Amino acid sequence: MPIQAIEPQRLYRQISNQLRDLITRGEFPVGSRLPSERDLSVQLGVSRPSLREALIALEVEGYIEVRMGSGIYVCEPPAHPAAGFDLSGEEGPLELIQARALLEGEVAATAAKLGKKRHFDAIKEAIDQMEVDALAGIKPIEADRLFHIRIAEATGNSVLVGVVRRMFDLRLGPLFDQLHSHFETPDVWAQAIAEHREVLEALRAKDPERAREAMRHHMEISYRRLSSSLTRAPRKTAAAPAKRAATPTPAKGKAVSKAG
Repeated sequence: MPIQAIEPQRLYRQISNQLRDLITRGEFPVGSRLPSERDLSVQLGVSRPSLREALIALEVEGYIEVRMGSGIYVCEPPAHPAAGFDLSGEEGPLELIQARALLEGEVAATAAKLGKKRHFDAIKEAIDQMEVDALAGIKPIEADRLFHIRIAEATGNSVLVGVVRRMFDLRLGPLFDQLHSHFETPDVWAQAIAEHREVLEALRAKDPERAREAMRHHMEISYRRLSSSLTRAPRKTAAAPAKRAATPTPAKGKAVSKAG
């Protein structure tokens, strides 16, 4: 047998592989409810966010069903496992948000220093389009993507534009999409739009610290929402008060959140 390269696996994939093996061996019979997220995380010795990403992977592959307010149930194993879905290259959604918070916080700060009025007007157009789409019942993902890319364009650095575009596009995969579907509501999009407008206000004020904080705050709320329990009805997160943007907390040394 020829030697094959050993590929390191992301933690959530290691967890999902173990749970999938237990399901296919009948340790968790079809129709049964899995232990709670809390109990599973303790038994596996992993963080709940990492477990949550693994459960979403299994849901995408068809091994489990998440029922809001009830629990997570084992499905009949698919006849063609992972048919149509190759999750081997999927980044963990929560780690992706953390990385974006670090990068895009600095991108926003740089855009505040170097951006021109035409850049800020273009960013406003993207936010306005988000609002139009949301009110029409359309998921405003394309306008959301444009918002983040246009902030990067305001830095005048084409490499940053490419990195921001690439990182945003990583969230368009089936894993992130499935996780997001459990928490996505009109209220969530309305809150995201309000957070985007806070970023824009900081950019127009040419205030790098405020822009950095507003962007990181936006990502932090996203992280908290997506790391909530899969089976508990999502709690409505209050939007940041207006005075937050006027008197920002210094971002230096602030951790976005902890993940597994």
